[in-house]
Amino acid sequence: MAEKILVIEDDAAFREMLVEALTSKGFEPQSVGSVEEGLRRLAETPFELVLTDVMLPGKSGIEAISLIRDMAPATDVIVMTGYSTREKALEAVRRGAYDFFSKPFSLTELEIVIRRALERRGLRAELASLRTSLREARGGPTIVGQSEGMRRVVEVIHRVAGLDTTVLVTGESGTGKEVVSDAVHALSKRAAGPFIKVNCAAIPENLLESELFGHEKGAFTGALALKKGKFELAQSGTLMLDELGDMPLFLQPKLLRAVEQRQIERVGGARPIDIDIRIIAATNQDLPQLVEEKKFRADLYYRLSVAVIRIPPLRERKEDLPLLVEFFLSRINVKLGMNLRGITREAMGLLYAHDWPGNVRQLANVLERAAIMSAGEVLEADHFRDAFQVRARAAGQEQGRVPGAVGGGEHVASLRQTLEDVERSMIETALAKKDGVQKDAAALLGISPKNLWNKIQKHGIDPARFSGQVA
Repeated sequence: MAEKILVIEDDAAFREMLVEALTSKGFEPQSVGSVEEGLRRLAETPFELVLTDVMLPGKSGIEAISLIRDMAPATDVIVMTGYSTREKALEAVRRGAYDFFSKPFSLTELEIVIRRALERRGLRAELASLRTSLREARGGPTIVGQSEGMRRVVEVIHRVAGLDTTVLVTGESGTGKEVVSDAVHALSKRAAGPFIKVNCAAIPENLLESELFGHEKGAFTGALALKKGKFELAQSGTLMLDELGDMPLFLQPKLLRAVEQRQIERVGGARPIDIDIRIIAATNQDLPQLVEEKKFRADLYYRLSVAVIRIPPLRERKEDLPLLVEFFLSRINVKLGMNLRGITREAMGLLYAHDWPGNVRQLANVLERAAIMSAGEVLEADHFRDAFQVRARAAGQEQGRVPGAVGGGEHVASLRQTLEDVERSMIETALAKKDGVQKDAAALLGISPKNLWNKIQKHGIDPARFSGQVA
């Protein structure tokens, strides 16, 4: 079905030209001559996109943005004007417009932006569907992502959740291992039972055995009463062993018995206790490597890795960034009582350029800090530069030096210069991939050709040297 686009333009000739051009591209446009008439049409018919002029009789296109967003929150707005100023562009974006064009503009460029806006709308719908599929009736966990790697994660979750088998979740710190574990439990037959979580790295070794398996009264000094361990507390439910790679060797045989025989013994106890639980283990360490180094039992590893779910790091699935940003902004709005509508394309470019060593957890923290620094409804690039600077300074202090410092007491590069280098590298890569054609490179980067040309001039790049290259 063709996407419906509403054109609000008081110039009849230009309006007809736009309708004809959009129709030829496979869209289903309707047109009106004023904001008031456009709002009435929106009340009658749902549209995927609104294309509005700024200078209109009655209410302006800028005023229309918030009215349209209130009436149809899922409808994106693109603003066009012959009165181009940076201030108007920023005001349109702050009000919630998806993009801004100055007349005259290229219809090809307009089509690219329209299709990108519609694609984002589709991704939002897929995100809602994914949330529903992984959410139990009373608010289950949410996994966000449409990349190939995350689709595989979701597929494996659905495949193993109902099988009651042991699951091993692997991934770097901050990738969301706990969220995936929550999803496995929520979709399992044990969802109504308890879900007990233990961080093996957070409990001192001399207390971990008692914490896991419990102890009898008088088993050791201070054991004044019988205490049930996490295995017993998880009866008929699920036990998650987080940071499994930090499990001390002396406890691993006892854990192996629990996994294999479904029996445990309390510290100081003389009789085995049957357990009916599912075990989900999670680690950010390379367990096969630990096995080789004799730091982890091979037999225990084989028993725990019956079903393995590997979560890719954020740097391997940057195509999920728009969905993740939208998800975390909605959470920030609830947490901080804000009304954030999104981020600018320049800000999104900064997020794409970052390697995210802290993965999704770091992204959530950076977005929250940027939100706190912002006074408007749209987060801009400068808000993220501030957030990155704070985190970079903290990391530098942790390591005893500032990030970007060169050994031998040489010049320390500023974070801003680092970001400039990243931007230059991205532009050169895009030009190389698109054979030096600036329009195509701009589309790849998600910016306008004019914006790309300004950046090329700023960085002193010669586009001609990329002509004739093969991507």
